Amino acid sequence: MIRRKTILLVGGGNMGQALLRGWLTRGGDPGAIHVVDPDETARSVAESLGIGATASRPDPLRAAAVVLAVKPHQLAGVLPEYRDAAESRSVFLSIAAGKPLAFFESVLGAGAAVVRGMPNTPAAIAKGITVLTANPAVDGDQRELCESLMSAVGQVAWIEDEGLMDAVTAVSGSGPAYVFLLIECLSAAAVEVGLDKPLADRLALATVAGAGAYASVAQADAAELRRRVTSPGGTTEAALEVLAGTGSGALEQLMAAAVRAATRRGRELA
Repeated sequence: MIRRKTILLVGGGNMGQALLRGWLTRGGDPGAIHVVDPDETARSVAESLGIGATASRPDPLRAAAVVLAVKPHQLAGVLPEYRDAAESRSVFLSIAAGKPLAFFESVLGAGAAVVRGMPNTPAAIAKGITVLTANPAVDGDQRELCESLMSAVGQVAWIEDEGLMDAVTAVSGSGPAYVFLLIECLSAAAVEVGLDKPLADRLALATVAGAGAYASVAQADAAELRRRVTSPGGTTEAALEVLAGTGSGALEQLMAAAVRAATRRGRELA
């Protein structure tokens, strides 16, 4: 669907660049994509891909989708410039964290078609997951277009209750940091039991990456995969008694508390 649509990308930073590459890989026409970014380096990257780029919005503005990939604090200053696109029925797809649909409607008008998305950092290598939610003004074709735009950098899921977006952010948006911390901790523990740091880092990273990749294709859930690795009375069981035990440091309890804290913070920031 990307091939047949004109796309205006507002914000050509890291996530914007990941989207551009994903769209082109999916057969997007560089001539149908335009980037707006005041940063010369960001514009140069777009131009190196054969995509037109300007420091300010093009005039006239004609786009099936206006994709907002700017920092949340920049939206209030940027969004009013695109109100005419809302009036001409462009769909606005925002990946700015924390900004609710009501914010966009207040600036663009109550009839504006708006989709809010929460991607995560693995989108940089097309391994992300994005959760989308739409306001009632978004029609079926626009939903399909937004899903197509975000599936270029990974998986896509929809929720109808926007109130769940803070929970989504706490799990998949912030989640990569939890995994990075796991890699750090596993490596540090390996050093503590005698391995040199280069090998410890390599083992920790390869183990987490490999386990994730295996879990994504295995015909079993994570609990079953864990059971398969755990031999009665073996080394894995000894470790899991510490990680998944009933004490105050149990991993399940810590993870639940972490996700609750991130969810609460998301609501406060909104």
